[in-house]
Amino acid sequence: MNNEHNIVSYVYAAKEDTQAADRLIGTYMPFIKTETAKFMKRPPIEGHDDELSIAMIAFHEAIGGYSRTRGAFLKYAAMLIRNRLIDYSRREQRYNRVISLDAPAGADDTALGETLADERDLYEEMSVRDVTRAEIVELTRQMQEFGVSLSDVADNCPKQQRTLDACRKALQYARENPELLDDLLKTKKLPIGQLTAGSGVERKTLERHRKYMVALLLIYTNGYEIIRGHLKQVMKGVAAR
Repeated sequence: MNNEHNIVSYVYAAKEDTQAADRLIGTYMPFIKTETAKFMKRPPIEGHDDELSIAMIAFHEAIGGYSRTRGAFLKYAAMLIRNRLIDYSRREQRYNRVISLDAPAGADDTALGETLADERDLYEEMSVRDVTRAEIVELTRQMQEFGVSLSDVADNCPKQQRTLDACRKALQYARENPELLDDLLKTKKLPIGQLTAGSGVERKTLERHRKYMVALLLIYTNGYEIIRGHLKQVMKGVAAR
């Protein structure tokens, strides 16, 4: 099962078959334990460390949420496992700090319960930052396979609104035709001809901003939920699904 094509076929079969999903989890337990150990900085202990259970659930979640447009399954599963473990760790840190809601939180006798909302917001913000950082690291690594860096994307970003709108139009067409995202991942090349023909955007525009377009399309091929959320906020004038 080292071949990525075989892994994908097993994953798609596991989507519809609970027993197949259980077998896949069993087969990849060494992988799940390794990803958990990376997070815990030590090997997890079965039946003792909740983190291992969280990782197994995340792997099962990865099976259900995976599509070929997300790239390699194990990379997607690894990022999802890490994200869920970060969420779990932050929740545990917050709960471990809870004593009594009526206990004084400071010299002014303010009840602890009155301060929990602010503390919860702080931990949630920390969790979001950690997950966002993980997504950026993974996206940066994936872009390197295409010879693109974050600084390249910044330098290659359209400066005029008209050009920016054209790039967004091409992106929307690619999102509506996921086979283009598949081509991008397989060939490591931007499918400029297909984007031009389908979106109506001039070829020279896409060629001029190739690195920027590669980054945008990659964001829609993997589990970059937070980055996509930020992207949607600036996608004004383009229908978001």
